[in-house]
Parts: sequence; structure tokens; C-alpha cells
Amino acid sequence: MSDGPRVAVLGVGLIGGSIGLAARRRLGADVVGCGRNPERIAKAVELGALDRGAGSVAEACEGADLVFCAGPVGLLAEQVGEALAACGPETVVTDVGSTKGELVDARGDDERFIGGHPLAGAETAGVDNAREDLFEGARWYLTPTERSSGLLYDRLQRTVAGLGARPLAIDPHTHDRMMATVSHLPHVLANALVAEAAESLTRDSERLPEVGPSFRDMTRVAGSNPAIWADIFASNRDAVADSVEALARRLGEAAELIRAGDRDAVGAWHAAAGEDRRRLLESELAAGPLRELRIVVANSPGTIAELALALGEAGVNIEDMALYPAPDMTSGAVTLWVAGAEQATKAADLVRGLGHTVTVLGAE
Repeated sequence: MSDGPRVAVLGVGLIGGSIGLAARRRLGADVVGCGRNPERIAKAVELGALDRGAGSVAEACEGADLVFCAGPVGLLAEQVGEALAACGPETVVTDVGSTKGELVDARGDDERFIGGHPLAGAETAGVDNAREDLFEGARWYLTPTERSSGLLYDRLQRTVAGLGARPLAIDPHTHDRMMATVSHLPHVLANALVAEAAESLTRDSERLPEVGPSFRDMTRVAGSNPAIWADIFASNRDAVADSVEALARRLGEAAELIRAGDRDAVGAWHAAAGEDRRRLLESELAAGPLRELRIVVANSPGTIAELALALGEAGVNIEDMALYPAPDMTSGAVTLWVAGAEQATKAADLVRGLGHTVTVLGAE
């Protein structure tokens, strides 16, 4: 039996299998898996993603410290509900779905549930393609609410960091609006571009012309995983539709600009797009050595979520966290580590603005 945490993974595909591999090898966890396909569970055990399989959600969750729900987006509310019903008061339940609003609205009233979304994946799906390093350096969003247990949030963010990821707290609906633009909209655009090309290029000929690398790059995700993306579009429909309409307005403006034939204006528009892309995609610079923030807080529901969400919204990444409840449980201390003096100063100002006492210590 492992000395690490007990982890249950419900749904063992690429993400669930990679969680199992990373948890076993990096955290020394005892990982139990459950899913609808017994052959896939057996394969996950064979590949080392699981220590063993379970015949039911209740069996998988028995004695678990953490439960990762990794089923299809459309079934996550049901899966999370089953996990919460099977788990005791000291178990944290999370998920890995790419939309968060509907799920958190449905299950966020339980202090044990904290939504999650790792920004990690691969061109190939399935547990056969699971990797221990899939989450290395990847952003992993967490969506605590005012009802979330501070102790369970601390355990979850430490576990996510232990898997190699970079946890960051975010409001669930803010998450969905952001993902609609940077993740979901590209799939809509790829689908529309392929449909337009297929129709317009075959009007005068039944033979499709050869396409160039730009078209291949722009349409790589067109039509991928229809069942998965149908769930995603359905669960984030308003935000995705808003993004589509906003892009349509920009395309209309681009059409007017190009039709006007002003070479200088078109060149400036093109250059501005290149600069925007560079800013969006540039790698994060090293922010410097860690600074320690010691914060005195009242022991009240939602305090940790409030801190994490405020810092996350301000772009301050919590590299590590520790909680120290007072013996009488009426108050406690939270220690946070952030990278660099600038981030530490910003974090301290935000924490004081929330009404807490904070001390910033030197670099480690």
C-alpha cells in the first residue's frame, strides 16, 4: 500500500489516465479507477495509470482523499453528484471539464466540490496515449466558491502542483467566457472555414484544388471529436455564441477595410494583429525567487476562495500554500508563496484591501 494520498479517477481516457500516471509516479499515490468500459480500466492498470480498477463509483471513492471526475462534459454533473454521495466529509471532489459555469452552479453548494480544468491535451485521445508529463508546466484552473472548504482547496491545489501543473483560481463564469474566445471559438472558425472552402471551391469544378499550409494550420481542429464538442458548445452556448457574433463584426470590418484598397491601412491592420499575437503567445518570464506572505484570517467559510480568486484575477499565481488553523478554530494563518518581489507587493496590497493582516518575508 502506498504512503501517498488515495486518489480516485472516474473516467480513464487521456486526461484521467495521465492524472493516474502522474499521481502514482510523482506523488506516490494509490490510484483507483472506475469507468463504463471494463477493458479500458484493465488497460489502464496494465499501463500503470491505475493500481486497480473498481466496479462502481462508490467502490472507487471509498477512503479517497481526492476524486477526479474525468467523464464527458455532458455527464459531469451526474458524475460529480455520484462522487459526492459516495464520499465522506474529508474528501475533495474535482473535475477536469473544459466548461465550468453550469457544473459549478449545479454542484458548487457542496463545500467538497471544487471545479477544475487543466489546459493540457494531445492530438491523440485514449488511455493508450496517457503521459506522466502531460501537465508539466500547464495551467490548471480551479474554481472555488464562497462555500468551498479552505482545507480541501489547499489539498487540491497542492496535488495539482504536485502533478506538475500551475494551479490558478478563477471565477467559473469568467473562465467560460475566456475559454469561449481562446479555445472554443477556434473550433467554430475552423468548421466554418472548411464549409466555406468546400462549397466555394467546388462551384465550378467537382475536383477539389490542393490547399496550402495556412489552410491546413487554420483547419486542423475542424470536425474533431464531434460528441465531445457538442457537449462543450451546449454547456457554454451563450459565451460561444457571443464570441462568434463578436468575430463576425470584426470580419465585417476587415472586409470593408480590404475592399477600400488602402494599402497602408491594411498593412497597419496586419502588423497590429502580429503584435497582438506575439503578446498573447509570448512565454512567461521568470518572475524571480519566491516570496512568502503570512496572512492572519478569520476561520469563516469562503475566506480561502476569496483570497485565491482575488489574487488569480489580478494575475498573481500562488506557487504554494499552507493553512494553519488556530487551536480554537476561530482564526488561523495562511502562508502563500508567490514568485518575485513585484508579485509579492501586489498580493500584499490586495490581501490588505480584503481586510486581512499580512507580512511579506524575504526570498527563499
